[in-house]
Amino acid sequence: METQPLIVERVLNAPVDKVWEALTDNEKMKQWYFKLENFEAKVGFEFSFFGQGREGEKYKHNCRITAVEHEKKLSYTWAYDGYEGISEVSFELFPDGDKTLVKITHTGLHSFPKHPDFATSSFSQGWNHILGISLKNFVEQE
Repeated sequence: METQPLIVERVLNAPVDKVWEALTDNEKMKQWYFKLENFEAKVGFEFSFFGQGREGEKYKHNCRITAVEHEKKLSYTWAYDGYEGISEVSFELFPDGDKTLVKITHTGLHSFPKHPDFATSSFSQGWNHILGISLKNFVEQE
């Protein structure tokens, strides 16, 4: 059973405050992440959204914020409505002048049912796209 965390890192050509806003401002999140009805970067805040699987299946994601360190870290639980398992996603920010190293760590993937949409490879593909294309393009635009 694979219990190692999934880690994806990228250096984005944007200052840490801009990346933090993209991760915590719901109007900005809607432009590169998922469409959330409400979002507050506050420990205990719960939110949900729908995502699509490989075959077009819709999954309701239920999340609860577990850690907030301004311009440093945002963590939240990640579970699927109607399925066993719970995981945690952490975004960590490391400023480097006018650039920011963003590290995503997703733990607990082994707790999900054996299903292609919940496989580590599926999450790897998703987080690499989100960090390497969606968020990158959003924060690097002028």
